[in-house]
Amino acid sequence: MSLQRPSLDRLREVAERSHLHSSDEELAFLQELGDGLLASCERLHTLPGERLPVAYPRGAAARPAPEANPYNAWAWRYRVEGEREGLLAGLELALKDVVPVAGMPLEAGSAVLRGHVAGYDATIVTRILRAGGRLVGTATTEDFCLSGASVSSSTGFVRNPHDPTRSAGGSSSGVAALVAAGDVDAGIGADQGGSIRIPASLCGVYGLKPTYGLVPYTGCVPIDVSVDYVGPIARKAVDLARILEAIAGFDDGLDPRQQRDLSARSYTHLLGDGRLDGLRIGVVGEGFAREGLSDPGVDETVRRAAAALGELGATVTEVSVPEHLYAMDVHASILLQGACEFMARGNGIGLPGKGFYDASLAEAVARGRRSRSDELFASVKLALVFGGYLWEEYGGAYYAKAQNLAVRLRRAYDAALAENDLLVLPTTCVTAPELPGLDASPAEVVRLALDPALISNTCAFNHTGHPALSVPVGPLDGLPVGLMLVAARDADATLLRAAEALERAGAILGGRA
Repeated sequence: MSLQRPSLDRLREVAERSHLHSSDEELAFLQELGDGLLASCERLHTLPGERLPVAYPRGAAARPAPEANPYNAWAWRYRVEGEREGLLAGLELALKDVVPVAGMPLEAGSAVLRGHVAGYDATIVTRILRAGGRLVGTATTEDFCLSGASVSSSTGFVRNPHDPTRSAGGSSSGVAALVAAGDVDAGIGADQGGSIRIPASLCGVYGLKPTYGLVPYTGCVPIDVSVDYVGPIARKAVDLARILEAIAGFDDGLDPRQQRDLSARSYTHLLGDGRLDGLRIGVVGEGFAREGLSDPGVDETVRRAAAALGELGATVTEVSVPEHLYAMDVHASILLQGACEFMARGNGIGLPGKGFYDASLAEAVARGRRSRSDELFASVKLALVFGGYLWEEYGGAYYAKAQNLAVRLRRAYDAALAENDLLVLPTTCVTAPELPGLDASPAEVVRLALDPALISNTCAFNHTGHPALSVPVGPLDGLPVGLMLVAARDADATLLRAAEALERAGAILGGRA
């Protein structure tokens, strides 16, 4: 391959974006020096690239017909059979449209990646198949995952199976809707601010964001390496445990997010007998009665479910974590600026670190941004324009300060978890909101996508690294309510134990009539 030598005018454009004001002579000199870099890139092109393994046969993907996709939750249907035996044998799963499966479309819910096909299986895909799982399709996803309300996918709204006029949540909207509808047993979502737990809450299923670095993100479409997670969504807590057991562990060695001191456990054998004797549970006051955000019925339902944990033997007390109230500000700064710099401008490569990078995805994002950026949803444009403005104008200072405040937030939650085994908050402050009508303005749609009532409680734990799990505890006015359990780092088993105990006890507690 012969790379095109940039003209002086093209180099001047690039230089001016870095605030360089170079003469023609200086640019010509840089052009000459750059010939060596181009030659290196040409030599790199002749070398075989690193590829993740593809070990199981699969057919082609197909878009389902509308009548077979009533909630618009399927993006693509296909079938990949894993081993005949194993921990996940017999389990059918759907994957969020950021998890690559070789030979299948990978579009991250966005027009920018329309037509892109994955060339490899993500590490978690290989692990699922080795454990006997069966992949049956890719689920609809919000445009580059930057929405909490199932309104931004390039293929249209995803509808809630409990009430198709309402949101399924986001950004793992399709996975949660398919699980809630019974179309699949479970699925894999990704979570950068609540994107597993929000749709799990609104759709009335279980959703786990594991401890940061416990599950390899290798190969999946990133936003920002500091907040990227993948994890399971299921109708049963035991299925969360089975999937986590299958996909967790450091031996991948290709993900800079992973922590060497974290390893998979036999989570299914740690679920317990349904009793929670001796467990200390703190109800975080700052997660309730959020001004202008909280539905009192949701708060009441979650508090009743927390009391049910006490009936199972746990000690339940009120705790205060004042730092929780600034988590949204930390999150907005990191997510929007990180999405701009690492996902969009970085073409999906993300923050540097030793590991696997998808060169074909980077090329596809760059190509799609040149030709289709105008088709991006408004929340993605917000990240590009305002996230870009903040990065350029202030040199990343607000991103850096937010990351430092995230450390303070983590320490505050570490302190609360030193006194408690689990913390409880509402997952979302409200039940599933109504989807906009056909006559809704673009402003109405994007405001729902960015509604703080959906994300204000979940986002903190993407930045602290603590595992968090949404447990269904409704209904309220006929709609699901999510209770969020939070545990200390690497205490995912405690979350699963408490969730399964609530499930066994039938603690699906109603609220408003």
